[in-house]
Amino acid sequence: MVQRRFVVRHALWLTQLIALIHKNREHLGMSAEDRVLITGAAGFVGSAVARAAQQRGYQLRVLIRPGSPRRNLAGLDAELIEGDIRDQACVGRALEGVRYLFHVAADYRLWARNPGEIERNNLEGTGAVMRAALSRQVERVVYTSSVATLRVDSQTIAATEDEPLPAHEAIGAYKRSKVLAERMVEQMVVRDRLQAVIVNPSTPIGIQDVRPTPTGRLLVEAATGKMPAFVDTGLNLVNVEDVALGHLLALERGQIGERYILGGDNITLQHLLGEIAVMTGRRAPTIKLPLWPLYPLARAAEAVAQLTGKEPFMTVDGLKMSKNRMFFSSAKAERELGYRPGPHLPALRAALDWFGRTGYLK
Repeated sequence: MVQRRFVVRHALWLTQLIALIHKNREHLGMSAEDRVLITGAAGFVGSAVARAAQQRGYQLRVLIRPGSPRRNLAGLDAELIEGDIRDQACVGRALEGVRYLFHVAADYRLWARNPGEIERNNLEGTGAVMRAALSRQVERVVYTSSVATLRVDSQTIAATEDEPLPAHEAIGAYKRSKVLAERMVEQMVVRDRLQAVIVNPSTPIGIQDVRPTPTGRLLVEAATGKMPAFVDTGLNLVNVEDVALGHLLALERGQIGERYILGGDNITLQHLLGEIAVMTGRRAPTIKLPLWPLYPLARAAEAVAQLTGKEPFMTVDGLKMSKNRMFFSSAKAERELGYRPGPHLPALRAALDWFGRTGYLK
C-alpha cells in the first residue's frame, strides 16, 4: 500500500512537472520541435548566442566554415554542419526543419589585404542566407547587424536607431558592407515579406573572444602594457552575454523590420585604459595624442601588413572612426524587448581573466 501511494504521488508530481514545462514553453512560443540555426556559432558573439539559446531550451543546429576553430563549441549540444554562408544551397540544406534563424556570422575586420573579401563575406553572405531563409519559409530571422550602420558625429551624445548611416559615408570595407547588408535585409522585409528583426550590438566584451576581435586585441594590448598613450575617443561596452540574451529577446518580442541597439555603458577610451590598468596592476597612460601624427604610422603599419599578412594594430580606417565618440543608446531595446544590460566592469574583468588563463597576456 505504501509503495502504491509513493508511485501515485510520484506520478502526480511528474505530471505537474511536465505540465509546468509545457506551460513555460508555450509562454515563450516554443514547442518540442523548435530548432534554431545559428551561423557563426564558432565566433565570439555567435557562440554566446548559441549558449543563450540552449539555456532557453531551443534545439541547436550550427553552421560553421570548414576548418573554423571549434573551441567555442565545447559544451554545446548542437548539430554541426560545415559550409559557406555565401553558398545559398548549402544554407538551404542547413535550414531544413529549422523554425528560427540567427544570422550572426560576419567578417569583423577593420583591415584586410583584399578589402573586397570583407564586403563579399558580409554582403553576399547575408544575401544568400536571407534568400535561403525565404525559400525554406523560416518563421523568424534575427539578423546581427552592428552599430557601425548608425551615424555618429561630433554632435552625437548617444546615437539611436533613428540615425542610419548612408553607405557613401561609411568608413572602410567593414562598415560599408554592414550598412549595405542591413539595407538589403530591410528591403527584403518589405518586398519579400522576410520575417526578420535586426539587432545592432555595440562593442561586446567577455569570455571566449578567441580570434580575438579588434576590441579584444585592444584589451590585450592595454593589459600587456603596449598602449602608453591614447586618443580622445569613446565607445560603448557591453557584456557579450547580455548581447546574446538580447538576440533571444529580439526573437521572442521584436517587431519585424525593426532594429534594436544592444549596448551597455558609454565610456571614454582613457577611462577604459584606466580601468584595465587598475585590474592588471599597471600604470594608466596619461599621454593624449592628437590624431594627425598617427596617420603616417597607420599607413606604415598597413604597408608592413601587406607584406606579412598579419593584421596591423593601428589602421587608417580605425583612426578615422575614432574622431567621434561612438556612444549609443539602448533605450528602444530596453523599452520594447525588456533588454537589461548589466555594467561593463564585470565583463571587462571576466575578459581579462579569460585572456590571462588562455595565454593571450604573455
